[in-house]
Amino acid sequence: MPRPLLLIDGNSLTYRAFFALPTDLMTASGQVTNAVTGFCAMLVTLLREHEPDGIAVAFDLPGGTFRHVRLPSYKANRDKQPDILYEQLVLVRELVEALGLKVVDAEGFEADDVLATLATTARDAGRDAIVVTGDRDSYQLVEDPFVRVLYNKRGVSDYALYDEAGIEERTGVRPDDYVLYAALRGDPSDNLPGVPGVGEKTAAKLVNAYEEEANWDGSDRDTDGKDQRKQGAVAHQLQGNEEECKSCGDEMATTECEICMKQV
Repeated sequence: MPRPLLLIDGNSLTYRAFFALPTDLMTASGQVTNAVTGFCAMLVTLLREHEPDGIAVAFDLPGGTFRHVRLPSYKANRDKQPDILYEQLVLVRELVEALGLKVVDAEGFEADDVLATLATTARDAGRDAIVVTGDRDSYQLVEDPFVRVLYNKRGVSDYALYDEAGIEERTGVRPDDYVLYAALRGDPSDNLPGVPGVGEKTAAKLVNAYEEEANWDGSDRDTDGKDQRKQGAVAHQLQGNEEECKSCGDEMATTECEICMKQV
C-alpha cells in the first residue's frame, strides 16, 4: 500500500492538545508546555501508525482572512484564548521547523485552505493524502481513493479515519455535498447562522432530497401525510434565507484551493 502524505492542521491539533492536558506541565523556568507536549505525542503516534512518505504542517497567520472581509462577524463570537496557548502555538511551529518538517501558511487564508490546496495537489498527482485535523470543514476534501481525513474527535489520541463512505455514515451526506449541508446547518463555532430550525438531520435530508436549488420548496416532490407536512415546514424555514445560505456555502464554508495555490 502506498505511503501517504500527512497534511496536519497545526493550529487545530495544538488547540486539542492544550485543552486535553493539564497546564501544570511546565519547564523549570515556568514556561507552560502542555500543548507542546501533547502535539509531540500526537506527532509520534501519527508517524508510527501511518509511516508517511512526507509531512506538511499548516498554520494560521496572525490577522484576518478573506472570510473576515466577506463577513465581518465571522468567528466574532469566539472568546479570546489564554495567552499560554498562544505562546505555545509559536513554540509548536518552532518545534516543527526544528524537526525539519515542512511548515506552510498563506497570508489572508486559514490553515484549512492551505490543507485543501495541498490535498488537491496530491490528488491531482495521484498521491495518497491524509488530512489530520479537528475541523469538520475538512470533510468536503475527502475523495476516494486519494484523500482521507483523520479527524481528531477529542484529546490527543481519539481519532476517526474517514473515506467517502465514512463521511456519508457520519453526516448523512457525501463529501461533495458537505458544503451545502454545512451552510444549511450552520456552525456556531464560526458564528455562521445557517437556516433557522434546520439541524444536522434535517440538513442531510434536504441535501439528499433536493439536489437542485429550484426544488428546495418541494414543488416537484410527490409526497403526502407527515412527509408533506414536514416538507412544507422546511420550505417555510427556507423562505428568505436562500441567498444567505448560498453565500454561506459558496464563500464561507468552502475551503479555498485555487486562490491559495498561488501562495503556498
